[in-house]
Amino acid sequence: MLYPRKNLKKIYKVLGREESIILTGARQIGKTSLLMMIKEHLENQGQTCHYFNLENPTHLKALNEHPFNLFELIPAASKRQNIFIDEVQYLDDPTNFLKLLYDEKRTKIKIIASGSSAFYINEKFKDSLAGRKFIFEIFPLDFEEFLTFKKEEELLKQKKGRISAYYKNRLLKLWQQYLIYGGYPKVALEQDEEIKKILLEEIGSSYIKKDSTEAGIKNTDKYFALLKILAEQTGQLVNSQELSNSLNLAHKTIEDYLNVMARSYQIAFIKPFYQNLRKELTKMPKGYFYDTGLRNFFLSDFAPPQKRPDKGPFLENIVFGELLKERGNTDKIKFWRTQDKHEIDFVADKQAFEVKSDPKKIRANKYACFTQKYPQIKLAFLSWENILKQFYGWKI
Repeated sequence: MLYPRKNLKKIYKVLGREESIILTGARQIGKTSLLMMIKEHLENQGQTCHYFNLENPTHLKALNEHPFNLFELIPAASKRQNIFIDEVQYLDDPTNFLKLLYDEKRTKIKIIASGSSAFYINEKFKDSLAGRKFIFEIFPLDFEEFLTFKKEEELLKQKKGRISAYYKNRLLKLWQQYLIYGGYPKVALEQDEEIKKILLEEIGSSYIKKDSTEAGIKNTDKYFALLKILAEQTGQLVNSQELSNSLNLAHKTIEDYLNVMARSYQIAFIKPFYQNLRKELTKMPKGYFYDTGLRNFFLSDFAPPQKRPDKGPFLENIVFGELLKERGNTDKIKFWRTQDKHEIDFVADKQAFEVKSDPKKIRANKYACFTQKYPQIKLAFLSWENILKQFYGWKI
């Protein structure tokens, strides 16, 4: 069964245009399912569609030999046909493939493709595709999508008013499950918690290993060791020189590893927000996992929030994930920190957020340095008690 995602509305808006559409994101995040939903949508409108998975060596060989071999694989037609290409990064030169087909055949075909990792998209899809493509980043499910996957339509309807005690208990139970095991679709659909852990282990080992080896990383043990360190240091400044010393690896190697993690949608690195270059930090980023379930796998800790030793970093990573799904881009999320250690966890557009797992520890006057310096940016405090209201509007 295919479940809708919020991205579909944006994708549908550009289906009638000539530009190619590219879906990118982590492995197992649901890109193929989205392709199938788009295909079904177009076929219901009477349009012709063809699907190719480039893990099929026959199709890969033919399209590598020449992009126009595509027309040997589909029947001739008088109307424009929609071509779905899964795992487009496996092509020797996906940039040239998409460019040539767009430049010379866009009246005959519309390309809708997926790429398993932004590492390949960024490395191979050069500027020559400017004006020829729309890229949609696919992230883990947000909580409302998660509830849809769990067939909780009645619970979703409760947002219109104050929620009853029955629905509140159900909501909080599912919210906790979502936080612990994350938003990978296959994990969300599974009911058994032990199987959820097995699925996360498969994603956290097999699929990430595939990403790293295809990126040319030979020492995968060190790569995984770095992921575990970053899971333990979530929300802290990422000092690549310190990591280099800890893992006994060259500084450039660490930088390469971090680059692959970012482009493979394993960890996001957000940059500092600043206006005063001298007084505010402008170099080291902070790191967050795209998915809390994946982070918990690397920590070997699937305990509920109230029983965790890392309540603060865990909540901070959750807030990052919600901001990402709301803003749609890591570049729109930053943090603020000065040399004398005044800091705000997140700055996103005209809104800033300070995250505290214990709301009793919130001291608004402690952040006067920021609010006086940036009066145009509204500062909000987030804790376990108000995060659902902030991002989803639940009245509980």
